[in-house]
Amino acid sequence: MASADDLTFHEFEEATNLLAETPDAATTSRSDQLTPQGHVAVAVGSGGSYGAEDEVEEESDKAALLQEQQQQQPGFWTFSYYQSFFDVDTSQVLNRIKGSLLPWPGHNFVRHHLRNRPDLYGPFWICATLAFVLAVTGNLTLVLAQRRDPSIHYSPQFHKVTVAGISIYCYAWLVPLALWGFLRWRKGVRERMGPYTFLETVCVYGYSLFVFIPMVVLWLIPVPWLQWLFGALALGLSATGLVFTLWPVVREDTRLVAMVLLSAVVLLHALLAVGCKLYFFQSLPPENVAPPPQITSLPSNIALPPTLPQSMPPS
Repeated sequence: MASADDLTFHEFEEATNLLAETPDAATTSRSDQLTPQGHVAVAVGSGGSYGAEDEVEEESDKAALLQEQQQQQPGFWTFSYYQSFFDVDTSQVLNRIKGSLLPWPGHNFVRHHLRNRPDLYGPFWICATLAFVLAVTGNLTLVLAQRRDPSIHYSPQFHKVTVAGISIYCYAWLVPLALWGFLRWRKGVRERMGPYTFLETVCVYGYSLFVFIPMVVLWLIPVPWLQWLFGALALGLSATGLVFTLWPVVREDTRLVAMVLLSAVVLLHALLAVGCKLYFFQSLPPENVAPPPQITSLPSNIALPPTLPQSMPPS
């Protein structure tokens, strides 16, 4: 058997050969780096292939890359910042429209359809389409009424385009802004509440307005009770989707605040639908109806021309 001195000499010889092959290597003499058998630990420098420094270098590269991405992120005042919110494909937009048309209990629109990627493409074009359809169908209603009753005088009402655009876009931005601000304030009061971001709130409201587009087209049917029925169905679908989406956030608050907030959301949605019905599809004002012809009577002091006596037939 080899003695302990022979083993130690053999280990030092191996270390010497390793240092000769790798000049950048270095030995350490700390006692805590000895193996349980008393072997000498050899730390290989950058010329070796032991991977310890590779891991450190990889982590430093990831940190540098992350810092570079944070520095390259554009500010909110630049066009590049908002460009990412329009980076969606057709399938994503159609899927989100379908989710807004088919609300289901326990099916959160933000969690199942937005998935932390809200977009402004869908809400922008939905609001633009709704404003345009409102203005066009409002004018078509008068045209169809004139065909049924020729006494009705019609003139194009181009101002309805401006009114519809301002109303729809203000509702789709100001109401979510007020709702988001209120939820942020309640978050400070109730620590368990986690409100959606502002863009998620705008996205939810924008897609909830899509159901009003076919409703407005169906309002061309000149049957008042049928128009109100279509309006109630569209309002129910849209408001139900909003309630199902907001409930996971407001349920952490008190029961009174949750009920008041959801009631306000539904009431504002109903005011939008009723306002569109009464303004763009209102009954004809008196000036658009041609007045019936009036018979003018002559003053009494004007003498009528004498009539010739009727000739008597010969006897």
